[in-house]
Parts: sequence; C-alpha cells; structure tokens
Amino acid sequence: MSIWEVARTVLVFLGIPLLAGYVTRREGIRRRGEQWYTQRFLPRIAPIALYGLLFTIVMLFALQGDAITRDPLNVARIAIPLLVYFLVMFFTSFALGRALGFGYARTATLAFTAASNNFELAIAVAVGVFGAASGQALAGVVGPLIEVPVLVGLVYVALWLGRRWFDQDHSDDRVASTRPAAEAARS
Repeated sequence: MSIWEVARTVLVFLGIPLLAGYVTRREGIRRRGEQWYTQRFLPRIAPIALYGLLFTIVMLFALQGDAITRDPLNVARIAIPLLVYFLVMFFTSFALGRALGFGYARTATLAFTAASNNFELAIAVAVGVFGAASGQALAGVVGPLIEVPVLVGLVYVALWLGRRWFDQDHSDDRVASTRPAAEAARS
C-alpha cells in the first residue's frame, strides 16, 4: 500500500463529489437562480447521497457479516477503543465548551462534532485500498455499529448536562422552537 493509493481513493470519494457539487451549484444558480436551486434541485438530489451511503453500508454488512458473527472478540477489540474515544472526546469537548462560555447549543455542537468520526471516508478508503472483504473494511463497518448507538445515548447525556450546567431545560428545545410559528399561525 502506498500513500498514492490512499490519496487516489480520497480524491475519488471526496474530490469527485465535491467537484460535482461545486459545478451543479454554480451552473444551477447561474441558469435557473438560487431559489430554484435551493427549493427544487437540492431537495430532489439530496437523498441520493444518503441512498448511496446506505447501499454501501448494507453491502459491507453483507460481505462482513460472517466475520462479525464468527469472531466477536475481534469486533470487541475494534469496538472498545472506539467507545473510549467517543466518550473521552465528547466529555472533554463538552467541558471545554462550557469553560470557554460557548453556551449550550455551541457546546453540544462542539462535543458531538469532536466525538463523531468520518466513517464514510474510512469505509471508502478501506474498501478502495484493501478491498471490501478485508479486515480494514471490517473496522470501517464496526465503527458505525458502535458510533450510532453511543452518540444517540450521548444525546440524553447532553440534555442532562445542559440542564445541570447551563441553568436551562433543553429537553423541549425542538418543541419550544416551533411554538412561535404555531402561535403566529393561530393569530
């Protein structure tokens, strides 16, 4: 494996979509206007990226399912350091955001950004360089298996810390943010 294999894979999986996004945005706005681009084009094209990611993950699970079930100890050796990483990064970043006076919203954003990983890129590089049935691809598949439930659990921790450290009840933020619109609609 050379650095150029990794660079080529990153270029293909990041560079091509970035270039395509730039060109479609520039040309879409130039030809049809920003309103058409944001209200018509983006809602139609946005699900394609999600479908592609879900397809990739399903295919990798299909290819790696036997390795996951055959050797759970190997999965645990991948999962435990990831779990420690997510927790350390989340709590360190949350405490740092509070110490720097960022407020709850920014502190929570900082903590979740620091704790999450770019497994999409890790999976792409592992598959592109080592192959879909490799041990490296297995690590890329195990990552989201651990990341998603841990980060969902940390949502509740962030809400609890928000109430405790920021003197506000954040458990109803989503509902509270829609109340002014609903009240305006009734008037």
